[in-house]
Amino acid sequence: MHKLVQNKVKGTGYSLAITKRFIITVIIITLGIIPFTSPKKTHALPLIDSSVHVSAQAAILMDQDTGRVLYGKDIHKPMRIASITKVMTAILAIESGKLDKTVTVSNNAFGTEGSSLYLKKGEKIKLEDLVYGLLLRSGNDAAVAIAEAVGGSTEGFVYLMNKKAKELGMLDTTFANPHGLDDELHRSTAYDMALLTKYAMKNPTFQKMFSTKFYTAPQEGEKWDRRWRNKNKLLFNYDYSTGGKTGYTKKTGRTLISTASKGNEDYIVVTLNDGDDWNDHMNLFNWGFAQFDEVKVAQKGKVNGIKKKYYDSAIYLHRDVMLPLTKKEQEKMTTEIVLYKPKQGEEFKERPETAGHFDVKIGDEVVESVPVFYEKPKKENKSFWSFFGLALSHLIGPTAK
Repeated sequence: MHKLVQNKVKGTGYSLAITKRFIITVIIITLGIIPFTSPKKTHALPLIDSSVHVSAQAAILMDQDTGRVLYGKDIHKPMRIASITKVMTAILAIESGKLDKTVTVSNNAFGTEGSSLYLKKGEKIKLEDLVYGLLLRSGNDAAVAIAEAVGGSTEGFVYLMNKKAKELGMLDTTFANPHGLDDELHRSTAYDMALLTKYAMKNPTFQKMFSTKFYTAPQEGEKWDRRWRNKNKLLFNYDYSTGGKTGYTKKTGRTLISTASKGNEDYIVVTLNDGDDWNDHMNLFNWGFAQFDEVKVAQKGKVNGIKKKYYDSAIYLHRDVMLPLTKKEQEKMTTEIVLYKPKQGEEFKERPETAGHFDVKIGDEVVESVPVFYEKPKKENKSFWSFFGLALSHLIGPTAK
């Protein structure tokens, strides 16, 4: 539980429910001269800790809610990713709205090499069952059948995969197929795949599938059903596991995405080319749970009394500002409000939707930035916040002051 107090910073006329030790400053900048900054790959620099060791060639521990990188090793290095590709295949299938559709297994899907559901040519099966088989048993034949059902063809689906990757800010990712089998063009990074998982975990249907241990699907023309057990060992051996996806090819090595929750902390771990991935994931989760506290930096609601021209009425935060912070970071943390004003000598014809942004900094590094609005917060708008959180995690740059 987080104790909140009303703080007013001398000389700013600004008040907000914030934790007592935090300092707020207010900055006004001209709206017409906000500098454009190129997209950046991380919201904050990864915190490399000498006490943490992983066997992976690349690894990341990310906060699932904010996207903050808590630990990283070569997180932006493009590498082969194998079957963790199927997280993208699954979320696109779910978002297509076609899970109840009956799919006919094509000759192209039948007999796809590698891990398989052993689908039969011409067999009819629900798309939902294919997605469960994709995530639990890593069926490559299921991946092709899904791609054809959702994208019209594997090529059409790959286009959708890369389009979604671009929308999510997966800057170092190129998909060449829906299953992750070796292809010289098929590459991603630990960071990009964590970003994808962060997005996918906002979808309740994906969450349910990702955490499913066992699933039964009817099999056309047979007296028995297909029964699948999830390949993700952490679901069975780690108390805090909430899901995961395995991957392997000889060229790629072992890859793994997993999610875990403890209390109000939700984390994502991605490892690439890791011979000890189960232990590495548990160790990274345990380290994160021990080192970081989920801190309420500011509370959703009204921001009162900013005594500045153009800000005579109230502005609002539309959500609580929560961050995973170490004890040392909490001591170094500062916050500031950046407010927009019209160009000198001009007036707003219409006030913009956002009044500015609320920044959380550790030293000189902005680790979180959320908008402040003229309008009161609505009850809930998940789609907006999921989009805004993803956008901010790539667009934060030097602030004009």
